[in-house]
Amino acid sequence: MKPEVEVRRSHRRTRTVSAYRKDGKVIVMIPARFTRAEESEWVDTMLGKLIRSEQRGRRTDEQLMRRARELGRDYLHGRVAPRSVRWVSNMTTRWGSCTTGEGTIRLSDRLQGMPVWVIDYVLLHELAHLIEPSHNARFWHWVDKYPRAERAKGYLEGVAAAANLQLDACD
Repeated sequence: MKPEVEVRRSHRRTRTVSAYRKDGKVIVMIPARFTRAEESEWVDTMLGKLIRSEQRGRRTDEQLMRRARELGRDYLHGRVAPRSVRWVSNMTTRWGSCTTGEGTIRLSDRLQGMPVWVIDYVLLHELAHLIEPSHNARFWHWVDKYPRAERAKGYLEGVAAAANLQLDACD
């Protein structure tokens, strides 16, 4: 049985296509210029990718949201309530990102398989942006409450160096 699909066209999106689940349906984001035939082709492609991704047995977006709530409660005094937290596969230059105006957090699926404390650090880093958008002293005050913050930063720098990548720690 094929899941309910909602296609969202965007004039800002020029080349990329993405898909994710929300409220029991699959949302497929496509460039506004796509023809109906391209839309149909990409919906099928993205449904296949999404299903394969979900079958890998990774930590789900729901589990990620639960963990975000726990970290927010434990380290940020419950001051944050993200609207969504999800894994993405198209993030190649960052470990995570936060859209503060929308309250959305995305983590690169390249983090999967790394130690939980590293994933927690990246998640907490992005959660802290919901309190303080810039990387100023107030921001680092919140992030540094995490006991393994320095170790996690070093781990991520090591992974990036080993892969010969030039990635920022999170942003």
